[in-house]
Amino acid sequence: MDLNSASTVVLQVLTQATSQDTAVLKPAEEQLKQWETQPGFYSVLLNIFTNHTLDINVRWLAVLYFKNGIDRYWRRVAPHALSEEEKTTLRAGLITNFNEPINQIATQIAVLIAKVARLDCPRQWPELIPTLIESVKVQDDLRQHRALLTFYHVTKTLASKRLAADRKLFYDLASGIYNFACSLWNHHTDTFLQQVSSGNEAAVLSSLERTLLSLKVLRKLTVNGFVEPHKNMEVMGFLHGIFDRLKQFLECSRSIGTDNVCRDRLEKTIILFTKVLLDFLDQHPFSFTPLIQRSLEFSVSYVFTEVGEGVTFERFIVQCMNLIKMIVKNYAYKPSKNFEDSSPETLEAHKIKMAFFTYPTLTEICRRLVSHYFLLTEEELTMWEEDPEGFNFGNYYFWRALFVIFLIVAVEETGGDSWKYSLRPCTEVLFIDIFHEYNQTLTPVLLEMMQTLQGPTNVEDMNALLIKDAVYNAVGLAAYELFDSVDFDQWFKNQLLPELQVIHNRYKPLRRRVIWLVGQWISVKFKSDLRPMLYEAICNLLQDQDLVVRIETATTLKLTVDDFEFRTDQFLPYLETMFTLLFQLLQQVTECDTKMHVLHVLSCVIERVNMQIRPYVGCLVQYLPLLWKQSEEHNMLRCAILTTLIHLVQGLGADSKNLYPFLLPVIQLSTDVSQPPHVYLLEDGLELWLVTLENSPCVTPELLRIFQNMSPLLELSSENLRTCFKIINGYIFLSSTEFLQTYAVGLCQSFCDLLKEITTEGQVQVLKVVENALKVNPVLGAQMFQPILPCVFRGIIEGERYPVVMSTYLGVMGRVLLQNTSFFSSLLTEMAHKFNQEMDQLLGNMIEMWVDRMDNITQPERRKLSALALLSLLPSDNR
Repeated sequence: MDLNSASTVVLQVLTQATSQDTAVLKPAEEQLKQWETQPGFYSVLLNIFTNHTLDINVRWLAVLYFKNGIDRYWRRVAPHALSEEEKTTLRAGLITNFNEPINQIATQIAVLIAKVARLDCPRQWPELIPTLIESVKVQDDLRQHRALLTFYHVTKTLASKRLAADRKLFYDLASGIYNFACSLWNHHTDTFLQQVSSGNEAAVLSSLERTLLSLKVLRKLTVNGFVEPHKNMEVMGFLHGIFDRLKQFLECSRSIGTDNVCRDRLEKTIILFTKVLLDFLDQHPFSFTPLIQRSLEFSVSYVFTEVGEGVTFERFIVQCMNLIKMIVKNYAYKPSKNFEDSSPETLEAHKIKMAFFTYPTLTEICRRLVSHYFLLTEEELTMWEEDPEGFNFGNYYFWRALFVIFLIVAVEETGGDSWKYSLRPCTEVLFIDIFHEYNQTLTPVLLEMMQTLQGPTNVEDMNALLIKDAVYNAVGLAAYELFDSVDFDQWFKNQLLPELQVIHNRYKPLRRRVIWLVGQWISVKFKSDLRPMLYEAICNLLQDQDLVVRIETATTLKLTVDDFEFRTDQFLPYLETMFTLLFQLLQQVTECDTKMHVLHVLSCVIERVNMQIRPYVGCLVQYLPLLWKQSEEHNMLRCAILTTLIHLVQGLGADSKNLYPFLLPVIQLSTDVSQPPHVYLLEDGLELWLVTLENSPCVTPELLRIFQNMSPLLELSSENLRTCFKIINGYIFLSSTEFLQTYAVGLCQSFCDLLKEITTEGQVQVLKVVENALKVNPVLGAQMFQPILPCVFRGIIEGERYPVVMSTYLGVMGRVLLQNTSFFSSLLTEMAHKFNQEMDQLLGNMIEMWVDRMDNITQPERRKLSALALLSLLPSDNR
């Protein structure tokens, strides 16, 4: 492609490709796709997106096509790979000028340079890093920023490579440029700190942006660039200096407004400091040992003392708590039970931890967590009133779900809203971990806090109510640790149960908290004799005026019926009331998540009481079709409905036939692979299909008709095949004649296709279906599955090497021989012709192999079948 003549044409087509008119857009995209493999095309794109006079949208599209082309055609071994000559030209052109004025395009250019660097740097592109280093030194603000942006993306990409040779190259690179990167960061940081007091917001923002980018580079070099970073003085000097820099930046937040771009960038920089420490601790725990003391002192002072007042913000507190948590829980810092077996590094780290976490420090952390961070905030109480379902499922249960994963969430460009509810799970996780690690010290502290809250609380004293709520939260979180220290049964009878009976509106936070607390302790320590009292309380709370209390009560009910010590006889007197109230709650709530949750509770109740539910399900049965229709756009809610239907069918047994007008279309939709919802509904739909068959007294025409969905399901060869085979067996046992006459031909073809590529376990499942068909209907089964039987015969003669497959072969052939002698004779004749042997000789060989492999058969029923099948040959006149 000639550059001069092609540039105009490509520019014209790119302009057409930015059109909103599909008649113009589609042909342009097709033309660009054809040019992707043309020599010189990417040189033209480079000329276009580096020409700042052209339309921004056209340049943006040119950058994207260039970037995609790197993925497809830059590697030497790629089909239609770019020539080495063109790549050399492109590499030189990419780093000629770092003067892109548009931020979004500049970012894309930096990313595509990093993509090329991943493949070519440093061997084919040794000049890249030196060029970037020189470019970040220039005085021109724009060029300096763009070079620094590119430097970051290149460093980030090279740091992500994992092959040993690539790691070695990155170690060499980090060693060579680390000193420069530190100097660069210090320079931009000092510049920012000097300009903060100037009042020039543009200058402050510019220097802060460079500080942030240079710190991102240092983060990658520090965490990924050294095998033993503690032996590098520059690395450890940078890390030790972070704490002083953090203090400076936190103080700067006093002079920067709360609602501007500078504030946002400042907070991101502060968070990035903490990410450097967290990443370094995660990757190099022993190298982090010299930083343990300073990290704990810094984090605890800013989070748990007055030092942080006025300068900390939620995301920073979360990160500091993460740092404390990671140090407390780090396995590298935990010595073995036998101290002599521990490494010196572990013992040193453990010693530092123990020296820091003294009784006063632990007591202050515990009290501060409970009395400050556990308190419900004004924002949360407002949300409780205005959006109770959002409070439960956009907030409270979200916290619980984040327990495991919240520590590893470290999004580079996190917006403010995504952190909205992150502080509470963080505080609760930290409390759990510290309490677990130092329970002997902290148990008396928490027990003392409990003791001061005995008796009723004045409903007019909202602060006292919230403090009691926070303490009860702590007792619930630490339930397993407090097992031997709290007589929960007595506490429930004397203190908690009376609090559940206080109906004042201002007491609702405690009613909700107490029923939650019972749910936490139900599987830890709760006498079976107290269950009826609890069920009575649950019935009352499910009628509470407050929706949040009712939803929390439903959650505790689920935990109660799921518990190992659940007794149906204790629960039955309350079943009707609870089921009715749960159904009313299901109707009242409007959010998809809440309906799913209540449905799940109903399913658990139905599952535990089984057939005892029959008198009470009429209202639910009538409501589910309406809910299914309303949830057309909410597949996860439909999954919950399927789960409820599964338990409902099991509870109703043969009476579930009355549900077929609703049930069968649901199964039809859920298991139809041509329908988009099957991606979400298939697994539960198949389970419902199977349960329906297992509880069906007979096969109706409608139930038989939905088997049309099975053939495509077998073609999927997914993890649901086992359930599919169970469904097929269900049809065979329920209505073998009608089923086999209708579907056996197609089913046999599917089985033949499956046997060519399926695993050994899958082969056994297929053969078991054939065996069941022969068992239930010997004549029709043999006719319909006739194409499979020669494979079985051949497997026996040739001595199938897998015992479980051989056992199944013998089971299938035993059924044919014992129950359909004439068919066996015709099969023997056919196989004798195929093997080119006399029938007597072939039969003799089969019997000899059969007797030899009898020990492969482990099931008594199959052994008996084989013996009877072989004995059936004795009356014959065959020698």
